Amino acid sequence: MTADSPYDPTVLAARWTRALTGARNATATTTTAVTDPVPDPLPYAEDLLARWAEPQRRYHGTDHLVAVLDRIDLVAEYAADPDLVRLAAWFHDAVYRPDRSENEERSARLAERALPDAGLDRTATAEVARLVRLTVSHAPGPGDTNGAVLCDADLGILAAPETEYRAYAAAVREEYAFVPDAAFRRGRSEVLRQLLELPRLFHTPYGAREWESAARANMTAELARLADGG
Repeated sequence: MTADSPYDPTVLAARWTRALTGARNATATTTTAVTDPVPDPLPYAEDLLARWAEPQRRYHGTDHLVAVLDRIDLVAEYAADPDLVRLAAWFHDAVYRPDRSENEERSARLAERALPDAGLDRTATAEVARLVRLTVSHAPGPGDTNGAVLCDADLGILAAPETEYRAYAAAVREEYAFVPDAAFRRGRSEVLRQLLELPRLFHTPYGAREWESAARANMTAELARLADGG
């Protein structure tokens, strides 16, 4: 996967527009719905798509965005506010530099700036930003259905068929090409161990049923390859 995505930006902009419009409609009062001007969603979509297409992204590019959105659609029935989850997906890696550790926080702050301008109310904006920050830990609390759906969708790649999983792992390595091999193997192994130590990776019924065992098998196999110098 690369940042050079084959996806039609017009189609993706339409997906953004549906999510933003749905979130606006779900939170608008009768007064604001009637009297307030509605900002055009397109400039926000264009800005986000430009961010997702940045050249430093080898895994965290447009393909990843689309995959997360598709998986959200798959498990959307479990979310209290599925359109807010979709907006969080658009923002969750909107700021991404592999050599920095504050990407999620900077992405959340971008959402906090952009979404009020785009016509979303304060409460809904705060929920989107909370969800973006949750992707640091991927550990939603009990009853956090929105968090469960976003985290499951973001981690769904871990349960991919072996060929796709290996391509994902290779793309992650490309993003960290500036890190020496031995250091990368140590860091990547630590990430995988931390994930494997979680009592559960997936929090929706679908994710627990369809993705949990495959994800653990993939990560265990990758850990073995890393230990062998691969």
